[in-house]
Amino acid sequence: MDKFIIDGPTKLNGEVDISGSKNAALPILTACLGKPGIYILKNVPNLRDTRTMLKLLEIIGCKINHQPKAIIIDSNNCNNPEAPYELVRKMRASVLVLGPLLARFGSAVVSLPGGCAIGTRPVEMHLDALSKMGVTFDIQNGYISANCSRLIGCEISFPKTTVTGTENILMASTLAEGKTVITNAAREPEVVDLANFLNEMGAEITGHGTDVIEVKGVKSLRGVSYSALPDRIETGTFLVAAAITGGEITIKNTISNHVAIIIEKLRQSGAIIDSTDSSITLNMQGKRPKAVNIETGAYPLFPTDMQAQLTALNTIASGTSIIKENIFENRFMHIQEMSRMGAEIKLEQNCAIISGKDELIGASVMATDLRASASLILAGLVAKGTTEIERIYHIDRGYDCIEEKLQQLGADIHRMPM
Repeated sequence: MDKFIIDGPTKLNGEVDISGSKNAALPILTACLGKPGIYILKNVPNLRDTRTMLKLLEIIGCKINHQPKAIIIDSNNCNNPEAPYELVRKMRASVLVLGPLLARFGSAVVSLPGGCAIGTRPVEMHLDALSKMGVTFDIQNGYISANCSRLIGCEISFPKTTVTGTENILMASTLAEGKTVITNAAREPEVVDLANFLNEMGAEITGHGTDVIEVKGVKSLRGVSYSALPDRIETGTFLVAAAITGGEITIKNTISNHVAIIIEKLRQSGAIIDSTDSSITLNMQGKRPKAVNIETGAYPLFPTDMQAQLTALNTIASGTSIIKENIFENRFMHIQEMSRMGAEIKLEQNCAIISGKDELIGASVMATDLRASASLILAGLVAKGTTEIERIYHIDRGYDCIEEKLQQLGADIHRMPM
């Protein structure tokens, strides 16, 4: 088990390339199961979660060939439609194999995902939606056994917006009989990317990017070559890293429209930001950021995956801010660790009230989840002295070579064995 050692404060300057999106790559990888074929996937980040998903695809029967700039997936001989607990417990996104396996085999056995540190992510909405398509379920010993003679298109209205639920139904309905209409569908760019990938395979999906998606079932799909979109959360994290340290960076290989709300909040904090379609330059001019209020919500509102990073920014900003978390009930666990560094934060139900301090002080802290890990790194970059962050295996789930990228920008951060 490793830890990060960060010596601060430091000011970040330079250029950074954004990796492919974890949350786009994972459903695209599972979609390769839906129809036999050979798929060439580019811009897949090298992360714990993507490696876990590739291992799951191998267990199901895919052949995986790693090339320097692509992953080739041969799903022609898949014969084991089962997702075992030892892999699903490592990554809740494993439940995404349910839709494509039902589309291909008419059956699947998938372990229940279990708990989650940041809050509940129930699969009931997935199962309720699939049952309307003709799927029957038997849940025993922690496993979901799903069966159907054929998938039938229908109207599905999610009671609550769900990204993975929308993605599972998208993958199931591409080969269903008739038309499926998904209302209250998730609008996230990663959902759009999955729909674009499925359309490249021969699916007939319209309305993705809105809250009503229509899918006309087709009889056949084909293997394709596709590049996953850039990671908007990594983009946002590096923008905040520059803002919190008073630095200036240019982010390349991104999609600026996907982080519009983050750019808006950072401009409110005092950052000067210029952007093109694929690059963003942020200049803080060495100034201390101003406190900004945020409230998380489904896309295009402020993403819950960026809440912890903005919390870190506000701990050293001038003024008082309120962070309201509307998505996950336990997503303030990083606050206790930031308090060890001198942050002044008061919790009231789903709100964090932050009084910005002149400085943070380095301390030993512990990461509790993926985005909390990123926020503690940001706090460490601006803190005076040495910060040690333990349990950094969390950050390896979602950030590709984060310490190397930060080092290129001038950060004094190193990975060390415990």
